[in-house]
Amino acid sequence: QVQLVESGGGLVQPGGSLRLTCAASRNIFSMNLMGWYRQAPGKQRELVASIPIGYSTTYADSVKGRFTISMNNAKNTVELQMNSLKHEDTAVYYCNAEFRGLNYWGQGTQVTVSS
Repeated sequence: QVQLVESGGGLVQPGGSLRLTCAASRNIFSMNLMGWYRQAPGKQRELVASIPIGYSTTYADSVKGRFTISMNNAKNTVELQMNSLKHEDTAVYYCNAEFRGLNYWGQGTQVTVSS
């Protein structure tokens, strides 16, 4: 069993930045994969960025060059730094972990990009 808790969402103007944090109940380096997804109103949940443990990161084309996923060993968190935010980045962002063949999700954190 893995519990994930996201934080850091909020309201930001276009061009601004936010940093999302996902705290895990198990050692994040024991996971097969950690990632961030998002779901906008009326749309399917989509992958934003992921880190298969021991492998290279993956980003959605729409966020490449603007978002960075990283793992903080000291805090046991996975973070998503989001820069140059756009209106279309507005969504609920979910932390995801794959552990022993099962997928786990956080409750989500709302990110709203609006002027």
